[in-house]
Amino acid sequence: MMRLSEVVKNLLIINVVLFFGTLLILGEPDNQVASFLINNPNGENFSDWKKLILALFMPGSEYFQPYQLVTHMFMHADLGHLFFNMFGLFMFGPPLENRMGGKKFLSFYLIAGFGAMLLHFLVKWAEMNYMGSSALSANIPVLGASGAIFGLLAGFGTLYPNTQIMLLFPPIPMKAKYFVMIYAGIELFLGLGKFGTGVAHFAHLGGALFGFLLIRYWQNKGELGRS
Repeated sequence: MMRLSEVVKNLLIINVVLFFGTLLILGEPDNQVASFLINNPNGENFSDWKKLILALFMPGSEYFQPYQLVTHMFMHADLGHLFFNMFGLFMFGPPLENRMGGKKFLSFYLIAGFGAMLLHFLVKWAEMNYMGSSALSANIPVLGASGAIFGLLAGFGTLYPNTQIMLLFPPIPMKAKYFVMIYAGIELFLGLGKFGTGVAHFAHLGGALFGFLLIRYWQNKGELGRS
């Protein structure tokens, strides 16, 4: 097993500490999101969001704060959300960091996360302006490291395309390049079909897209070798 790399280790610690720290200090919201939005459409009682004040609301929302552009990437909805994202970071982060170096890897991780956010904003804006989505949807928060993790997944598939990945369900081996393409295809299908309400599928795709493009950019500049 590859040794846990330094930046990956620190990212794991930050995410875990923030998950439990915000629960202890800020707490979970007392209201269901849907009822809260109906009863507070104009941004009253922002503090009632509790730990979700660090999640990301769309610019233009009464709940948007600039710091959320960064903090949302280190927040998670529940233990399952945290576990699967950190498992992805643990699995795919060290080989990428060892190849890129710590500073470049951290840049890669953050750019993938911001890319996920940009595509999410673009799709949400299109839905509200051209597809009849309620303006209240701007007040639905998103959170999690999933966009950055999808960037790592795409980066791993690009740099190590023929590495075998053992799937959990079903338990069969698959080359990384095929795994990434299938996973991205599923996310696109779910996003376009509006399946999996509560999951920001286009944010996942944005992270993967920016991760892939950044790897190719560095390769074309000669900063990363091709596999």
